[in-house]
Amino acid sequence: MATLTQSEESQLLQTIEMFEVITQSQPDDLQSLEILKEAYSKLNREQETLGTSKRIAEAYFKLGQLSSAILEYETILQSHPNDPDVRKALTDIERRANLGSRPPEVEETRPQPSSAPVFSGVQNVTSLDDGRAQFYKLFVDTKTIAAADFELCWPTVDLQKSPDRVIEPFLANIIDKKVLEPEKALRVLCDKSRLAYIPLERYDVDNEVARSFPREICLRWCVLPFDKMGKTIMVATVNPFNQQAAKDLSEVTKARLIYYLTNPADLIARLKKVFR
Repeated sequence: MATLTQSEESQLLQTIEMFEVITQSQPDDLQSLEILKEAYSKLNREQETLGTSKRIAEAYFKLGQLSSAILEYETILQSHPNDPDVRKALTDIERRANLGSRPPEVEETRPQPSSAPVFSGVQNVTSLDDGRAQFYKLFVDTKTIAAADFELCWPTVDLQKSPDRVIEPFLANIIDKKVLEPEKALRVLCDKSRLAYIPLERYDVDNEVARSFPREICLRWCVLPFDKMGKTIMVATVNPFNQQAAKDLSEVTKARLIYYLTNPADLIARLKKVFR
């Protein structure tokens, strides 16, 4: 195992603290569990790594993804061949599979990961999908806000011009104009998007990771890559439906991107600090 610097160790400890909170409130958030597992592994905390691996396998099982659960348990057995919990879990899965049953109310199709909505490529400006349609359905069709307020608050983005400041997103605008209380606005978005929430104001953002992405993309779409764990980069957003932002970010990295919701005021403040 490579020796960690004091700064790296401190960042990993902070990641663990934050993602333990996230996975306690959202125990089936597989991608957050994977980040937690890797952080424990990097710190050589074997028991916590093992425990998180079991939590991942259990989450797969609850979601009806039996083959993924088996694979995770089999991986554990490579280093802990006599673990009784894993042996029992594999026996239970085998029995359930042989009976042709599954946990109740679980679809056989693999659900979308809770922290990464599906984004498709955008070919040109006329086919731009910045999430407007999804937000309209979410906030106007449900009568959460009026259509006039939506039009007033939806941001205008000029793709031909490099922004010199953060383009304040829809969520920030409806809060600033007192159309909706911050807690309610975030709750509506969290419930619909199924993204995990991260309190960015308490997170030690890795400025180096953030600045490895183009400034104009981050300011235009109000997104912030805030940390890296292995081949995964965590991105803070307040618009999880913005396919164009996802496309723009994915074109400048080979890393896997995982999105987390955060408070828009905190996100804007961090972006201003990173890209001042």
